[in-house]
Amino acid sequence: MSKKQKYYVVWEGHKIGIVDSWTKCQLAIKGYSSAKYKSFETLKEAKKAFDDGPEAYWGKGKSKKKKALTAVEKAKYGEPNLYSISVDAASSGNPGKMEYQGVDTQTGKRLFHQGVFPLGTNNVGEFLALVHGLAYLKKKGSDRLIYTDSKIAMSWVRQKKCKTKLIKNKKNAEMFELVHRAEDWLKNNSYSTKIVKWETKAWGEIPADFGRK
Repeated sequence: MSKKQKYYVVWEGHKIGIVDSWTKCQLAIKGYSSAKYKSFETLKEAKKAFDDGPEAYWGKGKSKKKKALTAVEKAKYGEPNLYSISVDAASSGNPGKMEYQGVDTQTGKRLFHQGVFPLGTNNVGEFLALVHGLAYLKKKGSDRLIYTDSKIAMSWVRQKKCKTKLIKNKKNAEMFELVHRAEDWLKNNSYSTKIVKWETKAWGEIPADFGRK
């Protein structure tokens, strides 16, 4: 009897995405200390899970208490660069009401904000926030870097494409208009801004966090 096909979502690893074998999944996560991954029975389920993000799937049935980093471990990350802006999104459900913002990393002063959109996802919000931040810094002629805590958003920006599986409808048409504008901006603009992953486990929540966890 042949083994049933499974699909593996890798949210955090050496390479994020969906793979069709445990061997490929192992290659993506082996040696990656904060890897997040899960298997699914169908490709459709895997695509939805990848788009939703790990919060709804990772650690279910496990203790959510995380072991604190030692001083030596924290030292490896150094300190965040305060000459920067930070972006983040919040979604009450996936999909659900979504908003995003960008703040000055040092002072927490809000620099921009969009939403609340009635039907979005956290990943879409993270993508929009990151592109908004890039456009904001370019318009200002600023050489500050930009922090995000979303590797998925970073990947989508590199690909110049919001790869959400969310279906466009009347409720989220306004949000999708922003998505298309963001994709067009990425395709038609160059930028020198450095995008950096915010290391939550060493530095705490990103300054742009909405504080709803």
